[in-house]
Amino acid sequence: IGRGWGQSAQHSKSLHSFFAHVPGLKVIMPTTPFDAKGLLASAIRDDNPVICLEHRWLYDIVDKVDVAPEALVPLGKPSVLQEGTDLTIVATSWMNIEALRAAEVVNKFHGKKVEVIDPRTIAPLDYKIIYESVNKTGQCIVADYDWVNCGFSAEVAARVSESCFNRLKSPVTRLGFSETPCPTTRPLENKFYPNTIDIVRQVESKLNLKPSDLSKEKFYSYENKFKGPF
Repeated sequence: IGRGWGQSAQHSKSLHSFFAHVPGLKVIMPTTPFDAKGLLASAIRDDNPVICLEHRWLYDIVDKVDVAPEALVPLGKPSVLQEGTDLTIVATSWMNIEALRAAEVVNKFHGKKVEVIDPRTIAPLDYKIIYESVNKTGQCIVADYDWVNCGFSAEVAARVSESCFNRLKSPVTRLGFSETPCPTTRPLENKFYPNTIDIVRQVESKLNLKPSDLSKEKFYSYENKFKGPF
Protein backbone atom coordinates (compact mmCIF):
# COMPACT_ATOMS: atom_id res chain seq x y z
CA ILE A 1 0.00 0.00 0.00
CA GLY A 2 1.03 3.61 -0.06
CA ARG A 3 0.84 6.85 -1.94
CA GLY A 4 2.66 7.95 -5.07
CA TRP A 5 2.33 11.11 -7.08
CA GLY A 6 0.05 11.03 -10.08
CA GLN A 7 -1.36 7.57 -9.44
CA SER A 8 -4.75 8.72 -8.22
CA ALA A 9 -7.08 6.05 -6.80
CA GLN A 10 -5.46 3.13 -8.64
CA HIS A 11 -2.71 2.41 -6.11
CA SER A 12 -3.75 4.39 -3.07
CA LYS A 13 -6.11 2.03 -1.30
CA SER A 14 -5.55 0.95 2.28
CA LEU A 15 -7.76 -2.04 2.97
CA HIS A 16 -6.77 -3.21 6.46
CA SER A 17 -10.18 -2.27 7.88
CA PHE A 18 -11.86 -4.28 5.13
CA PHE A 19 -9.82 -7.40 5.90
CA ALA A 20 -10.14 -6.93 9.68
CA HIS A 21 -13.91 -7.29 9.30
CA VAL A 22 -13.53 -10.92 8.17
CA PRO A 23 -13.90 -13.34 11.13
CA GLY A 24 -10.89 -15.62 11.54
CA LEU A 25 -8.60 -13.58 9.29
CA LYS A 26 -5.66 -12.00 11.10
CA VAL A 27 -4.30 -8.69 9.83
CA ILE A 28 -0.80 -7.39 10.58
CA MET A 29 0.57 -3.96 9.66
CA PRO A 30 4.22 -3.53 10.73
CA THR A 31 6.04 -0.21 10.82
CA THR A 32 9.62 -1.11 11.78
CA PRO A 33 11.95 -3.66 10.14
CA PHE A 34 12.13 -5.52 13.46
CA ASP A 35 8.36 -5.86 13.63
CA ALA A 36 8.07 -6.75 9.94
CA LYS A 37 10.36 -9.74 10.38
CA GLY A 38 8.98 -10.76 13.77
CA LEU A 39 5.32 -10.49 12.80
CA LEU A 40 5.83 -12.34 9.52
CA ALA A 41 7.64 -15.15 11.33
CA SER A 42 4.73 -15.40 13.79
CA ALA A 43 2.25 -15.36 10.92
CA ILE A 44 3.98 -18.30 9.24
CA ARG A 45 3.74 -20.28 12.47
CA ASP A 46 0.08 -19.39 13.04
CA ASP A 47 -2.56 -21.94 12.06
CA ASN A 48 -4.93 -19.20 10.90
CA PRO A 49 -4.79 -17.19 7.67
CA VAL A 50 -2.82 -13.95 8.09
CA ILE A 51 -2.55 -11.02 5.70
CA CYS A 52 0.36 -8.57 5.96
CA LEU A 53 0.01 -4.98 4.73
CA GLU A 54 3.13 -2.82 4.32
CA HIS A 55 3.45 0.82 3.31
CA ARG A 56 6.05 1.10 0.56
CA TRP A 57 7.62 4.26 2.00
CA LEU A 58 8.65 2.21 5.04
CA TYR A 59 11.07 0.20 2.90
CA ASP A 60 13.59 3.04 3.17
CA ILE A 61 13.90 2.57 6.93
CA VAL A 62 17.11 0.82 7.99
CA ASP A 63 17.31 -0.81 11.40
CA LYS A 64 18.64 -3.88 13.17
CA VAL A 65 16.68 -7.10 12.82
CA ASP A 66 17.07 -10.25 14.87
CA VAL A 67 17.34 -12.99 12.24
CA ALA A 68 17.11 -15.84 14.75
CA PRO A 69 14.14 -18.10 13.91
CA GLU A 70 12.88 -17.88 17.49
CA ALA A 71 12.86 -14.05 17.44
CA LEU A 72 9.12 -13.56 17.07
CA VAL A 73 6.77 -10.64 17.58
CA PRO A 74 3.47 -11.95 19.01
CA LEU A 75 0.36 -11.24 16.98
CA GLY A 76 -2.12 -8.93 18.66
CA LYS A 77 0.29 -7.08 20.96
CA PRO A 78 0.77 -3.31 20.48
CA SER A 79 4.15 -1.61 20.87
CA VAL A 80 4.86 1.67 22.67
CA LEU A 81 7.18 3.50 20.27
CA GLN A 82 7.55 6.51 22.55
CA GLU A 83 6.44 7.06 26.12
CA GLY A 84 4.58 10.18 27.18
CA THR A 85 2.28 11.59 29.83
CA ASP A 86 0.21 14.31 28.16
CA LEU A 87 -1.52 12.65 25.20
CA THR A 88 -1.78 9.26 23.50
CA ILE A 89 -1.50 8.76 19.74
CA VAL A 90 -2.49 5.38 18.32
CA ALA A 91 -1.10 5.25 14.78
CA THR A 92 -0.92 2.69 12.00
CA SER A 93 1.84 2.00 9.48
CA TRP A 94 3.36 5.18 7.96
CA MET A 95 1.31 7.34 10.33
CA ASN A 96 3.66 6.21 13.10
CA ILE A 97 6.50 8.02 11.32
CA GLU A 98 4.36 11.15 11.12
CA ALA A 99 3.24 10.74 14.75
CA LEU A 100 6.78 10.38 16.09
CA ARG A 101 7.86 13.51 14.24
CA ALA A 102 4.79 15.33 15.54
CA ALA A 103 5.61 14.25 19.10
CA GLU A 104 9.11 15.65 18.64
CA VAL A 105 7.74 18.98 17.40
CA VAL A 106 5.20 19.25 20.24
CA ASN A 107 7.90 18.59 22.81
CA LYS A 108 10.20 21.15 21.20
CA PHE A 109 7.65 23.97 21.10
CA HIS A 110 5.48 23.18 24.12
CA GLY A 111 7.41 20.79 26.37
CA LYS A 112 4.57 18.26 26.23
CA LYS A 113 5.25 14.54 26.10
CA VAL A 114 3.20 12.51 23.63
CA GLU A 115 2.95 8.73 23.85
CA VAL A 116 2.91 6.93 20.49
CA ILE A 117 1.48 3.41 20.24
CA ASP A 118 1.73 1.15 17.19
CA PRO A 119 -0.97 -1.58 17.23
CA ARG A 120 1.17 -3.66 14.82
CA THR A 121 -1.74 -6.09 14.52
CA ILE A 122 -5.08 -4.74 13.33
CA ALA A 123 -7.00 -7.93 14.10
CA PRO A 124 -7.03 -9.42 16.63
CA LEU A 125 -5.77 -6.70 18.96
CA ASP A 126 -5.20 -6.65 22.72
CA TYR A 127 -6.30 -3.14 23.76
CA LYS A 128 -4.89 -3.30 27.31
CA ILE A 129 -1.78 -1.22 26.53
CA ILE A 130 -3.89 1.38 24.74
CA TYR A 131 -6.36 1.61 27.63
CA GLU A 132 -3.55 1.98 30.16
CA SER A 133 -2.00 4.77 28.12
CA VAL A 134 -5.26 6.70 27.68
CA ASN A 135 -6.12 6.31 31.36
CA LYS A 136 -2.72 7.86 32.09
CA THR A 137 -2.86 10.76 29.62
CA GLY A 138 -6.61 11.40 29.42
CA GLN A 139 -6.26 12.36 25.74
CA CYS A 140 -6.32 10.22 22.60
CA ILE A 141 -5.78 10.74 18.88
CA VAL A 142 -6.08 7.86 16.42
CA ALA A 143 -4.03 8.51 13.27
CA ASP A 144 -4.94 5.81 10.78
CA TYR A 145 -3.64 5.31 7.25
CA ASP A 146 -7.17 4.86 5.95
CA TRP A 147 -10.52 6.57 5.64
CA VAL A 148 -12.06 7.38 9.00
CA ASN A 149 -15.62 6.37 8.10
CA CYS A 150 -16.20 2.80 9.33
CA GLY A 151 -12.43 2.34 9.62
CA PHE A 152 -9.96 1.04 12.19
CA SER A 153 -9.81 4.48 13.79
CA ALA A 154 -13.55 4.28 14.45
CA GLU A 155 -13.10 0.93 16.17
CA VAL A 156 -10.28 2.19 18.38
CA ALA A 157 -12.18 5.38 19.20
CA ALA A 158 -15.28 3.40 20.16
CA ARG A 159 -13.41 0.97 22.40
CA VAL A 160 -11.38 3.71 24.10
CA SER A 161 -14.54 5.75 24.67
CA GLU A 162 -16.29 2.74 26.20
CA SER A 163 -13.41 1.62 28.42
CA CYS A 164 -11.79 4.94 29.38
CA PHE A 165 -14.82 7.25 29.39
CA ASN A 166 -14.35 8.50 32.96
CA ARG A 167 -10.67 9.31 32.37
CA LEU A 168 -11.02 11.08 29.03
CA LYS A 169 -10.56 14.85 29.20
CA SER A 170 -11.93 15.30 25.67
CA PRO A 171 -13.49 13.11 22.96
CA VAL A 172 -11.21 10.82 20.98
CA THR A 173 -9.99 12.51 17.79
CA ARG A 174 -9.57 10.61 14.52
CA LEU A 175 -7.26 11.48 11.64
CA GLY A 176 -7.34 9.75 8.26
CA PHE A 177 -7.93 10.16 4.56
CA SER A 178 -10.35 12.75 3.23
CA GLU A 179 -13.79 11.39 2.33
CA THR A 180 -13.06 11.12 -1.38
CA PRO A 181 -11.10 8.90 -3.76
CA CYS A 182 -7.43 9.86 -3.86
CA PRO A 183 -6.91 12.75 -6.31
CA THR A 184 -4.26 12.77 -9.03
CA THR A 185 -2.57 16.15 -8.74
CA ARG A 186 0.17 16.70 -6.16
CA PRO A 187 -1.45 19.69 -4.36
CA LEU A 188 -4.75 17.84 -3.95
CA GLU A 189 -3.00 14.62 -2.97
CA ASN A 190 -1.12 16.50 -0.24
CA LYS A 191 -4.47 17.67 1.12
CA PHE A 192 -5.88 14.15 0.94
CA TYR A 193 -3.31 12.50 3.22
CA PRO A 194 -2.86 13.54 6.88
CA ASN A 195 0.69 14.44 7.86
CA THR A 196 2.88 15.60 10.74
CA ILE A 197 1.52 19.13 10.69
CA ASP A 198 -2.07 17.87 10.89
CA ILE A 199 -1.18 15.78 13.94
CA VAL A 200 0.65 18.67 15.61
CA ARG A 201 -2.36 20.95 15.13
CA GLN A 202 -4.71 18.35 16.60
CA VAL A 203 -2.44 17.88 19.63
CA GLU A 204 -2.26 21.64 20.16
CA SER A 205 -6.04 21.90 19.90
CA LYS A 206 -6.70 19.10 22.39
CA LEU A 207 -4.18 20.43 24.90
CA ASN A 208 -5.27 24.06 24.44
CA LEU A 209 -1.83 25.10 23.21
CA LYS A 210 -1.00 28.11 21.07
CA PRO A 211 -0.31 27.01 17.46
CA SER A 212 3.44 26.81 16.92
CA ASP A 213 5.29 28.41 14.02
CA LEU A 214 6.29 25.46 11.85
CA SER A 215 7.53 27.48 8.89
CA LYS A 216 11.18 26.69 9.63
CA GLU A 217 10.66 23.04 10.53
CA LYS A 218 11.81 20.40 8.05
CA PHE A 219 9.49 17.48 7.47
CA TYR A 220 10.43 14.27 5.71
CA SER A 221 8.97 13.84 2.25
CA TYR A 222 9.57 10.67 0.30
CA GLU A 223 8.27 12.33 -2.83
CA ASN A 224 11.01 14.96 -2.75
CA LYS A 225 13.55 12.20 -3.39
CA PHE A 226 11.43 10.01 -5.65
CA LYS A 227 12.24 10.79 -9.32
CA GLY A 228 10.32 8.24 -11.34
CA PRO A 229 7.20 6.10 -11.49
CA PHE A 230 6.88 2.98 -9.36
